[in-house]
Amino acid sequence: MSAHHIELICFPGAPNLPIFVAQKKGLFEKNGVSINLTTTPNSAFQAENLASGKFQIAGTAFDNVVAYQEGQGALPLKDTDFFAFMGATQVELAFITQPDVKTYADVKGKLLALDALSTGFAFALYEMLEKNGLSKSDYSMAPVGATPARWEAVKAGTHVGTLTIEPFTSIARNQGFTILDTSTNLFEAYQGGSFAASRKWAAANPDALKGFIRAYLVGLEWTLDAANRQEATDILLANMPEIKPPVAGAVMNSLLSPRSGLTPGAAILTDGVKRVLALRSKYGTGGELSNPEKYIDLQYLEAAQR
Repeated sequence: MSAHHIELICFPGAPNLPIFVAQKKGLFEKNGVSINLTTTPNSAFQAENLASGKFQIAGTAFDNVVAYQEGQGALPLKDTDFFAFMGATQVELAFITQPDVKTYADVKGKLLALDALSTGFAFALYEMLEKNGLSKSDYSMAPVGATPARWEAVKAGTHVGTLTIEPFTSIARNQGFTILDTSTNLFEAYQGGSFAASRKWAAANPDALKGFIRAYLVGLEWTLDAANRQEATDILLANMPEIKPPVAGAVMNSLLSPRSGLTPGAAILTDGVKRVLALRSKYGTGGELSNPEKYIDLQYLEAAQR
């Protein structure tokens, strides 16, 4: 049995591929850890259960770390000490809409789906809408949950649009839904995904955390190697049956691009972090945010890389 067991909670999506690879190839066990991966229905559930200790590590939007450290999360959690210990994705957020919604003007008066109204990627969508002439009074938003639930809401017609990540973006495009905009059109850099833990747990379990990081880094490097693309695709399809072969190529293209997908070396992007903080400063409730060190500690990543 592995020396350390980790309960891991991530949002469902193609960016989990390096974890699937590490599981398939026994990389966690080789680095002294075992993991149990759970996908979260929404950001509030993830944050609440990370804070309670039910889960030790979360794959989450970097903005979620910032939100809960600033007391601006979807739940009023007290004394959270979340921090991001490595990056995951630049991530391309796609604003998908029903097939008959072709312009931003068509969004006016409509209901949009978000994970939560003040965390995750909500502010990126607010910025897209504002840049294209819509104010908050021009549309309505409702918290629906993680990407699969939001995609189902748009398909069902209860909401006119939402933000998606892969594979749901390619699935939506393949089914005739409109890709109205993407975050990569709007931002040069955006720190989308990250891995987070509580500082207290990390300090008490440094070997477990470094073992997880080492396994992930090997899985990530293998995933990004072009020679492994077909096997990586097969592993993704085996773990995410909602991805059908006709869209697998598009999903992998986005995932393997550092502009829209996995970040080489699990780096946290300085300019991407600045963008997240600027958006929360603009649309959040706590004023100007400008100190990344409040939310990031790379000592465990750097030790694992050594």
